[in-house]
Parts: sequence; C-alpha cells; structure tokens
Amino acid sequence: MRRVSDLLARQVAERPTALALEDSTGACLTYGELDAAAQDLADVLTGKGIGAGDRVMIVSENCAAAVAALFATWRIGAIAVPVNARQTAAELARVDAHAAPKAVFFTTQVSPDAANHSKIAQVGTAHLEPTTISGVSGELALHCPRGDSFAGDTDIAVLLYTTGTTGDPKGVMLTHANVCFGGRTSAELRGMTIDDLIYGVLPTTHVFGLCSVVVAAIHAGAPVRLVPRFVVADVFDALRDGITLFSAVPQMHALLMAHAKSLGETALGSDTLRYVSSGAAPLDPTWKREAEAFYGVAIQNGYGMTESTAGTAATRNIIGDPDTSVGPALPGIEIAIDDTVPGGEVLTRGPHVMKGYFRNPDETAKVLDDDGWLRTGDLGQIDAEGKLHILGRAKELIIHGGFNVFPPEVEAALNDHPDVVQAAVVGRVKNGDEEVLAFVQVPVGSALSEEDLRAFVKDRLAGYKRPARYVLATALPAAPTGKILKHKLIETFADHLN
Repeated sequence: MRRVSDLLARQVAERPTALALEDSTGACLTYGELDAAAQDLADVLTGKGIGAGDRVMIVSENCAAAVAALFATWRIGAIAVPVNARQTAAELARVDAHAAPKAVFFTTQVSPDAANHSKIAQVGTAHLEPTTISGVSGELALHCPRGDSFAGDTDIAVLLYTTGTTGDPKGVMLTHANVCFGGRTSAELRGMTIDDLIYGVLPTTHVFGLCSVVVAAIHAGAPVRLVPRFVVADVFDALRDGITLFSAVPQMHALLMAHAKSLGETALGSDTLRYVSSGAAPLDPTWKREAEAFYGVAIQNGYGMTESTAGTAATRNIIGDPDTSVGPALPGIEIAIDDTVPGGEVLTRGPHVMKGYFRNPDETAKVLDDDGWLRTGDLGQIDAEGKLHILGRAKELIIHGGFNVFPPEVEAALNDHPDVVQAAVVGRVKNGDEEVLAFVQVPVGSALSEEDLRAFVKDRLAGYKRPARYVLATALPAAPTGKILKHKLIETFADHLN
C-alpha cells in the first residue's frame, strides 16, 4: 500500500458492507459508507480549491466524521493536521499559525469543545459552513488562501503537533509510508482480524490512536468503536460488552482498576477481551501483576513516540511473565544505545522514522542524522535477549547529590502503595542541587498523607532517590491521551510547594 487511502480502498473492494466504525453519535458506517463520506468531503474540499500539498486541520474528538475527514484529505493529496478539540483556543491558534491550513474541519456534532472553537473561527476565517458528509457531520471553515502548498512533496500524510516536554509543540511530518507501516505493524503485532471489535478511546489526533488503532484496524478489516473521551465508568462497562482489543496508557488502566475497587470488584469479568496493551509510560512489576489479574489477559507493553510513528518495540508475553521491558524492536526496525549520553540514549532507525519537523530544519537536524538514526531523548538499555528497557527521559533525569535518579523507578515504588492511583516524579533545582518532587494521585476521600508515603518508600528506595516533597491530589494535569504532563506539574501545584 503506497498511500493510507489505499487501505480503505482495499476494504471497499473486498468487503464494502462490513462494519468499519461506530461512534457515540449512533453512527455505524460500513467500509462503503465510510468511503462515500470521505468522497463527499473530498468533493467539498476540491470545490473550494484545496488540493495536493495544502493543509487541512481537523479539530476533533473521536468520531466517524473525524476519520472520514482524514481519508478525504488523503484522497486529494492534502496533508491532514489532526488537533484535539480539548486544547485551548491559544494552543489551537499556535498550531494554526504554524501549519497555515487552508481549511479547518470541526467535529461539532460529537464535541462541545469543537463547537466552541468553530464559533471562534467564524470571526477570523473567510466563512464557516455546515458540511454533511453521508450521515456524519461537522463544520468546515475555509481560510483565505495562505501559506505555501507542498504539491511536490505529496508523500506527507499528517502533521502531528507534539505536546513536548517543554510545552513548545513541533509539527511532526509522517509520510504515507510511515503511517501505512505503523498501521500494518500494529495490526500484525495484535493479531487483528475481521472478527475483532476494537475499543477506540485513544485520541485519533495522537499517533497512538491514529496509527495503532484506526489505521491498524482498517488495514486488518476490524471494526472500531470510537468514543470521544475516557470516562472511566463508560469504559469499564464497554470492555464487558464484546470488545476484544483495548490499547491504552497506564493512567487509564490505573483508573479502571480504581473504579472497579470502588464498586467492590477485583476483576473486569469480560468473556471476549483477548488483548490489552499499554504504552506512553513505564510499567512496574507490581502494577503489571495487578493489571493482569484485573483483565484476565497478559498486559503487552510497548514503546514509541510521535516521531517514530508510535511503534518501535513491543512485547509478546504470556500472562504472568515478569518481564517489564518494552520488548524487542518490531520487525524492520533497528534500535541502538548511545552510551556517550549519561544513562544511554535510545536511537532508532527504519521505515517508522518521521520525515522531520515541519518548517523546522534546525530542530530536525538535532534529532535526525544523515544515516537515518533518530535520537529519541529517552534513556534505555538493551538486555542480553535484545529487549529494550526504558529508564526515563534524558531531560527528566534528576541528578541529586551527584547521583542519577530515574523518575520511573521512584514512581514504581510509589505506585506499589494500594491507595495510590498513579504518581509522577520530576526534579527541581534548589540550592545548587536538584531535589526530587513526587506528585501523587489518590482517590477522592483518601486519608493517605505525606508522612505515610515517606514511611512507605523508606525501605524501597535509597536515600538519594526519596522525594523531598510530596503533593497529593485527586487529579494530575494530563494530555488528552491520559499521559501526565510533567512539565505542568510544578506550575499547577506551585501553591503546595515551598
């Protein structure tokens, strides 16, 4: 498959009446209907003069309309710029200014935030018009012509703007070859078939949800149930209603287990769930055992990033395997460790590596070398079996008293406490040194105290690894994927820190 749109075309040719997508609006689209919806919007876009190399921003939460907009964009050779509608107007404005889209599509039917953004767009765009596309709807804002087209560079499929550890997002250029490779590899890793029903709660505006869920499912011909947001009670019920595959981040798993506990239940109790994966954050042995007991299936760990089209390494373990690595490199992918970087930086090369950062050659040169190696910014080790172990982010490494402190190790110790939902650890410069700060999410009504946690980690962590301060809260700042935004922790809880 040379282009992502070819994946849909193959399913239309072979199984046009098979279910492709269902969403929270009640839409249930077959592959033929999804194809028709994509064509309807493609016709609207071309009729407005939008074509190859132009950017189309899709402000959305998960729904059939968002997927149709993606395929419409790819069909005309344009570049999709998926953006989560839950971002603020200021955040969207920064993406809009940098990507310079000629059209912006809002999934107003499913997302109140997208509807609010569309109202704001009416002030600054040429015009805004409701656009119905074969039963799934949204609103299309047409900008006055601006920016350069990339008509000679039509291999770019998407621009994905990363959250970034510094809060300064960059537009990652993923090609059609990147996205097709990522989708196929994810489908094969999970053993997806037409008999599966995949739960799509990971945002399609993020590489994990886009490539490892939606594109992978269309590659395999497996239907996806799309939901706009992670609502723990809804997800808990849905996973007991025919779902066979569930990909999520550790924070989602932790909240599901806490929800079950609040109901007096210890297990999910699904008769159909066969594959559960976790990504975007490390696992620890205790948590992994608890999660496998909860789901009744093995928890497969994986590693990737936006710049590497989500997947770089993944496990294929049986239930009960104590392995907490992220597994070996996926087929066709190389991984190496740069030992000149303190802690050892993970490098990767292969068909999953991005083209570069959009309109940012200087930042591209910092992470991509002439031999195709991508510097991930993550610290890791490769064991004797070829499995990759992630130690943390290079920028998050804490040097306290001359010793290296890896936040995932401290977080794992805290997560062992039965009253901890999840923990995040960062460093803060103080008196010429870095102190270890722990931010701990606890259930509503919990009596857990800072003193309790100090006593709990005393025998689990060496003195230099123990947090100097603990902040306990019922919620931590998180991205739409559920991943904790570590760069916002100190700012968010400034009043709680000395």
